[in-house]
Amino acid sequence: MSQPLKIAPATLAKLAKLGIHHRTDLLLHLPLRYEDETHITPIGEALPGETVQVQGEVTHCEVMFRPRRTLVCRIQQGSDELTLRFLNFYPSQQKQLAVGKTIRAIGEVRGGFFGLEMVHPKCKAVDEDTPLPQSLSPVYPTTAGLSQTVLRKLIANALESIPLSDTLPAALIERLALADFADSLRLLHSPTPDISAATLEKRSHRAWRRIKFDELLAQQLSMRVHHRERSKRAAPALPAHDKLTHVLLDKLPFRLTGAQQKVWREIVHDLSQSHPMQRLLLGDVGSGKTIVAALAALQAIENGYQIAFMAPTEILAEQHYLKLHEWLTPLGIAPVWLSGSLKKKAKTEAAARIASGDTLLAIGTHALFQKDVEFHKLGLAIIDEQHKFGVQQRLALRNKGKEPHQLMMSATPIPRTLAMSYYADLDVSVIDELPPGRTPIVTKLVSDARREEVFERVRTACLSGRQAYWVCPLIDESEALQLQTALETHATLTETFPELRIGLAHGKLNSEEKAATMAAFKSGELQLLVATTVIEVGVDVPNASLMVIDHAERMGLAQLHQLRGRVGRGAAESMCVLLFQQPLSELARERLRVIYENTDGFIIAQQDLQLRGPGELLGARQSGVAMLRFADISEDEELLDMAREIAEELLRDHPDAACAHLQRWMANKHDFLQV
Repeated sequence: MSQPLKIAPATLAKLAKLGIHHRTDLLLHLPLRYEDETHITPIGEALPGETVQVQGEVTHCEVMFRPRRTLVCRIQQGSDELTLRFLNFYPSQQKQLAVGKTIRAIGEVRGGFFGLEMVHPKCKAVDEDTPLPQSLSPVYPTTAGLSQTVLRKLIANALESIPLSDTLPAALIERLALADFADSLRLLHSPTPDISAATLEKRSHRAWRRIKFDELLAQQLSMRVHHRERSKRAAPALPAHDKLTHVLLDKLPFRLTGAQQKVWREIVHDLSQSHPMQRLLLGDVGSGKTIVAALAALQAIENGYQIAFMAPTEILAEQHYLKLHEWLTPLGIAPVWLSGSLKKKAKTEAAARIASGDTLLAIGTHALFQKDVEFHKLGLAIIDEQHKFGVQQRLALRNKGKEPHQLMMSATPIPRTLAMSYYADLDVSVIDELPPGRTPIVTKLVSDARREEVFERVRTACLSGRQAYWVCPLIDESEALQLQTALETHATLTETFPELRIGLAHGKLNSEEKAATMAAFKSGELQLLVATTVIEVGVDVPNASLMVIDHAERMGLAQLHQLRGRVGRGAAESMCVLLFQQPLSELARERLRVIYENTDGFIIAQQDLQLRGPGELLGARQSGVAMLRFADISEDEELLDMAREIAEELLRDHPDAACAHLQRWMANKHDFLQV
């Protein structure tokens, strides 16, 4: 083993930007791609479109000033010439490329005005007998001021000076037909020329298979360790007394579906345990998650404990408040409403009722976990659209009680592979059945050129006694621009439909204005509601049977599916018109195809995963948690299945190996999975 290199403080700071905090992190900083500098292509055989390495003598080098300042060199090999062109360059490069020097250049060959050329090739001065490298040259992810040369030197030294012993038992490696860890790592950092760079870059080589499996295994082990740790923590046991819950179920004008009853039984069991529940309740738009949450709240109330019910937006939180107020007030339970937009006096009064225990149910936005809000006896936290809250926010809410149970809900269905991978530390319940009576929603794709036809459809729907939504587009995530667009759209539609009563809802309205607008729309006083995506979740107006989504090509699949779910809540046939503007990008075209062809949220989520990868679907849950760097859960499902199975086996039969494996992969990663 060689001695570790000394690393300068400035270099350490740059390495930290890449997530490299310890020498062992260098081992798993793997190449993005490779350059083949192991052989030289004669200039006469270089073809346009190929990336090759050539060698020749500089015969001409000058700085040209038209059409812009450019360094142009020509190198010659025998009778063949190649032009090297640099749009950005330093005086040192001019010296390196002086006439008479022998140069090796690697880059993509293309046709130029004066014949074949390379633009910004990588060059180095050599002698005629300078040896060629014996392996492909790795190109690593890097940051400003940290060269490939420095990274290669540090990583090569780490490979030589750090033990690469396998963390997995030999019998397991043999049974799973896995490559040796040390051999895999060395091969990926320094592959021999006989291995295709394309195979390595596609990550299909068996060395990559070993690395991806190890990464997935570390993730699964970490999740299971968290799950076990949670079961050791103490939480208040909240057994079912079946008093208030039965009263509510008897008063409801509908019966729970089979899927709702199943997840309700799972939650009843969890709440009665003396360790904290952390259950994720998944259900497609309109599947009836709120009533299940209400039953969970009643079980906690029957045991004398408080509930915090939190939603990410005021509109959604207010919808929950109104619904729960309607269901629970006849049972003698008066919920308290708390949001950031309340006046100081109302906020102080609500906080006092929560702190004294005068109320057992507090519903609101992120205002619930502010410092000045103290709970008397918090037993259950219900978090809707949980992926929209950051880790620290959810942790702050959990810290309001000694160790409250947590029920997290999401109307964004999560594909099986995503749940297996990123939610393995949680218990997951799925409502996979819609209540009876929900009418199918017809989805139409309409080009912006036919906007007048869409206007006519809106007019007809509203004048026939139905109601409609007109959803304004997303504008670069800018609230100010979204507000301006909403105001302009409202003005245009008011002018277009003078005979209709038109309302406007957007994120900048204060709480009272928003509530008044939504109440007027729900009561039928307004026929058409112009809105930004604030109505994405939580709005329930059975008489609304038409939705127009303007510039639908700008929105993601999950958002389009959520918005579409605001109609089809009554008995009338409902329609969602996706109004798009040409030209469409390939991704936008594919998104619109998926939403047009599918109404099942889980199928849409699976397609979304394939289009975008897991990052955006996971939202803020992963804030601070290392995402998978090498494995791709939409392509490596077989490895994920294997890792899940082996994680259980390692923890049970080889705890030391499990610990060593976690140490290698997770030792230096921030980990907030406990929330």
